Amino acid sequence: MRTFVSAAATVLAVLLAAVAVPAIWLDRNIVQEQGFVELAAPLGRNSEFQQGLAAAAIGTIDTSAVPGFLSDLVRPVLERAAESLTGLPGYPAAWEETLRKSHLLSFAGTGASAETAAASSLTLDVAPLVALGAEEISRTTRLPLDPPEETLISVGQPEHKEWTERLSTYAPAGYLLAGGSAVALLLALVAARRRWTVLVGAGAGALLLAALWAFGAQLGSAAVLTADSGNEVANMFRNEFVAASSAHFQTWTLAAAITGGALLLAGIVAGLIAGRRARATR
Repeated sequence: MRTFVSAAATVLAVLLAAVAVPAIWLDRNIVQEQGFVELAAPLGRNSEFQQGLAAAAIGTIDTSAVPGFLSDLVRPVLERAAESLTGLPGYPAAWEETLRKSHLLSFAGTGASAETAAASSLTLDVAPLVALGAEEISRTTRLPLDPPEETLISVGQPEHKEWTERLSTYAPAGYLLAGGSAVALLLALVAARRRWTVLVGAGAGALLLAALWAFGAQLGSAAVLTADSGNEVANMFRNEFVAASSAHFQTWTLAAAITGGALLLAGIVAGLIAGRRARATR
């Protein structure tokens, strides 16, 4: 009976961990604003993405208040502003604010209209970048420009909004599942006649999970990359963000593999020691 309870508890611990770890990663790095900003912030240093985003942001600036006879003079100023936007001192702060506003729209929905909230799972609000560009253009030309409060670039497809809602609801449950996994593993150790078998089983399970998570991450990334938003800048953001997310999650799978290998090795060593002691007592 003890052997059965120990084996069942070990399997339960592995199954709970299989769901808990990806859920915790999603909650910390996608659902939580700070994690999302830290994960996506390096994208703003990608030169190709920077230029595309800057051009898109500057292109949305409303110049209708500029007198018609000055429009030909303003156009080259806009082009130069798009090229120099990423070099302005306020660009890093504006990019971070862009990520925070975008996360709020995509996950909280606060301040977004019903149409905006249903547009996609991830809506980039580049208003901070537009405001930075408009400020620089106004400083250069002395012409008044009134940047909008929202400048939205839709990323993904409308059905992706359901994904963000499900993530916000279920991802935090990963912590509870992780606690259950730890309790199940402890129960397995307490009930086991040979505790080293639990270590071997848990280690082998962790190695298997690491491989499954890596494979699942590849499938998920490929599925996301197949969706075309119809916007070049949005596609660039999606591609870079998916790559950054995949690389970050790989560190978690590597940690799981290392932990699993350590548990497996510890179990094998403990089993050899136990076997030698048993033979010595005969």
